[in-house]
Amino acid sequence: MYDMIVAGGGPAGMTAALYALRNGKKVLVIEKQGFGGQITHSPKVENYPGTLQMSGNEFADRMLDQILKQGAEIELEKVVSVSDQGAVKVVETEEGGRYEGRTVVLATGVKHRMLGLPGEEEMVGDGISFCAVCDGDFYSGQKVCVAGGGNSALQEALLLAQKCSEVVILQDLPFCTGEQKLQDALASLPNVTIRTGVGITGLIQNDGVFCGVRTQDKETGLEEETACDGLFVAVGLIPENGQFEGLAALDEAGYFDADEQCLTKTPGVYVAGDCRRKNVRQLTTAVADGASAALAACRYLNEG
Repeated sequence: MYDMIVAGGGPAGMTAALYALRNGKKVLVIEKQGFGGQITHSPKVENYPGTLQMSGNEFADRMLDQILKQGAEIELEKVVSVSDQGAVKVVETEEGGRYEGRTVVLATGVKHRMLGLPGEEEMVGDGISFCAVCDGDFYSGQKVCVAGGGNSALQEALLLAQKCSEVVILQDLPFCTGEQKLQDALASLPNVTIRTGVGITGLIQNDGVFCGVRTQDKETGLEEETACDGLFVAVGLIPENGQFEGLAALDEAGYFDADEQCLTKTPGVYVAGDCRRKNVRQLTTAVADGASAALAACRYLNEG
């Protein structure tokens, strides 16, 4: 019997584990792929307080080493269900594992929606990025493209326009779907071009180095190549929370509908990280959620 089972080994999940372990709790962390989550896609992290520079992989390795030395147990399995049996929560995995805990922290993260192009996943962190706040500085004075036309894409483009020599927005719909104020702000910038009705059909490399995109006009079929130094993909995030909606309410987009307290409608079940409804999804907000969820769980355990 564990005091806490954490579903997800990203920054939020590992922070939750760390805080629970330091409160003397027995903790199991279950991760389906690799510890670190989305941060491992960032080759350089320069906005984490107290650390001048590190790679996302370095950060993940440090966190994993830290919780293991504190006594965490880990399993590389995919959580498929969590059932509430009152004082005990039962966590089951796709691989057939069955684990019992007094509390559960759901730190399941999100997936970036991809364009579905050949070689795309291999170029994440090496020409393809998802976060202007995280990676925009690496393209200072260079030309970048932004895939997408919603609020997220337009906000990314605004941030990039402050650093990059040129920003080209590529939207496959006939119009941008983001707020008009964002569109107007971008239209006023001399280094921003908005191209609508254009789909990205391929990625261009030169000796293994990303150097541009292939596009096709949706109306005319005209194909072009656009040289650029980086591509920021902002076509949405995908939470994978549906199997837990009996324990924790979801908002209309599928995120856990919980505030910064990280509480759910089920006593003893908490949520943390990018899977939670929030306005800002950054490394710092993920670890903050992990701490909040763990401390709430510890209070629940101590009072029980």
